[in-house]
Amino acid sequence: MARDARGGRPTATRPRVQVAALAVAGVFLLIGVLGFVPGITTDYGHLRFGGHHSDAKLLGLFQVSILHNAVHLIFGLAGLALARSVAGARVFLAAGGAIYLALWLYGLVIEAINPEGGANILPVNDADNWLHLALGFGMLALGLLLSNHAGTGGRLDNPADRH
Repeated sequence: MARDARGGRPTATRPRVQVAALAVAGVFLLIGVLGFVPGITTDYGHLRFGGHHSDAKLLGLFQVSILHNAVHLIFGLAGLALARSVAGARVFLAAGGAIYLALWLYGLVIEAINPEGGANILPVNDADNWLHLALGFGMLALGLLLSNHAGTGGRLDNPADRH
């Protein structure tokens, strides 16, 4: 791959799936950090480690806890690491989408059974559930629908491309 004049970064553009994975990972990191910022997170004094007793809400809408924010940060860091390769970016987006669809189902079950129960370890509310549904489908679509040929010179990805 060609390098710039100073021998630094490659001059070729990144495949769209990698750009999408980097963008999604960046958003997760931003959300994870913002969950710890008073003012952006309302009722910050009621932020708890986990469970439904955390009354803090990101942007006054999405119920969060320290554990919930940490999951966003970890997810973002994993996305940055995986987005270094085309295959990793696809895995992050597709598997992450599946995980967020599972979180959506988890939230629906918790809300239907007992939102005040001990199973609600990642505090979720209706706004979280709708967001998890949108994230799940969005990430899954990005991971599965971006061209297999993008950034691979017209050939499918192979193990030699995964560095």
